[in-house]
Amino acid sequence: MTAHDTRTAAAPTRPPAAWPRAATLIGTSLGFAVIQLDVTVVNVAVRAIGATFGGGIAELQWVVSPYVLMFAALILPAGALGDRFGAKRVLCAGFVIFVAASMACGLAPDFAVLIAARTVQGAGAALLGSCSLALLNYTFTSPADRARAIGQWAAGASAALSGGPVIGGTLIATLGWRSIFFINTPIGLAGLWLVWRYAKETPRAARPGLDLAGAVSAVIALAAFAAAIIEAGSGGFGRPWVLGGLVVSALALAAFIRAEARAAQPMLPLSLFRHRPFVAPVSVGFLVNVCFYGLIFLFSLLFQEQQGMSALRAGLAFAPMTAAILAANLLSGRVVAAVGRAGAILAGLAAMTIGCAALLWAGPRTGYPALVGQQVLLGGGLGLLVPPMTGLLLSGVDRSRSGVAAGALTAFRQAGSLLGVALFGALAGGGHFFPGLHLALWTSIAILAASGALVGLLRGR
Repeated sequence: MTAHDTRTAAAPTRPPAAWPRAATLIGTSLGFAVIQLDVTVVNVAVRAIGATFGGGIAELQWVVSPYVLMFAALILPAGALGDRFGAKRVLCAGFVIFVAASMACGLAPDFAVLIAARTVQGAGAALLGSCSLALLNYTFTSPADRARAIGQWAAGASAALSGGPVIGGTLIATLGWRSIFFINTPIGLAGLWLVWRYAKETPRAARPGLDLAGAVSAVIALAAFAAAIIEAGSGGFGRPWVLGGLVVSALALAAFIRAEARAAQPMLPLSLFRHRPFVAPVSVGFLVNVCFYGLIFLFSLLFQEQQGMSALRAGLAFAPMTAAILAANLLSGRVVAAVGRAGAILAGLAAMTIGCAALLWAGPRTGYPALVGQQVLLGGGLGLLVPPMTGLLLSGVDRSRSGVAAGALTAFRQAGSLLGVALFGALAGGGHFFPGLHLALWTSIAILAASGALVGLLRGR
């Protein structure tokens, strides 16, 4: 054997050129999927957490809300950090923060530590959510490859989001509620290693900026509003703490608008709100999430607190809704081809409205089988409208602002989830679950009707 042969035989086998891109796709998908999973997986754990630490609905709302709050408020400034330091670097930092906070959640000795850890976990989720798509856009240069990659990335997130209750119920029944946080560790570490090992860093912006005033005011506005609504559920809206929270929230919102109007590089350019193709999808995304995730929280309480289901049974009870979301996602493209984006969104809103109306007669003696059809309508409607809503948004803004527009949609949807949990939880608190559930359903019907009118107006013009 010659020296050349020896060198050839000893040369390490290199992975195919496609593998680094595939590894980047898998890593970013794991990052986005795990943060979506934690949006819903905690819902089925509220009874078990309450049994461990005590407390009522208000305390349990604060286990769910801080995560969504930080996710919604920080996702836009997190994107600015990605522009300044590189999406890969910020994404890896997000993995580390998210995994560490998840471990702290699983080890929490009381409500205070759990809520604090959930807050940090939401900050890590914002870093993951804002930079995973940016890294994919940079990695896949071909439009066809990029579209395929983003579709797979979104499909994984949709499966994790809708499957959260089932996964959570199974874990709680077999390993306890703390396992829903510990499961994030292997997923997060796998995603971190793939991204760090194989992803290429994105170029830094020539003049990167960070809208600190906008970020701080957004967090204060959302936190004060959520705190006021949650406290109102247990003591009414006339309490000084509730009124003070609403005033602080309004002042912070005004400060946010002023900061965005004056900032050289705002995290949410106000000029976007002059374009109807941007305003309609963002508004519908916010309103639909208020209804859907507020009702998901009430469903969790209905199954466990009112019907006495175990965490596993409650998780499995969400299976029809999960299946409906995934099936509707797959059928959405055909519906759009037949009736257009606006028509598909209206069809999804109609299905959700019918589902809410059919739940109005639910009472203490209503069994689970009588609730399955309504779940299918709610999940199918959401799965049908989200893809065309996203497509309508991105087609209505300049391509140079597509990242900001997508981030705004995510932020508004998460803010809607936060408001839905806080508002509907407040309605059903105080020992009046079913009257509160019915009021939440009527509220949802009104919100969905208003969303349909907004989309219809856009379609007409």
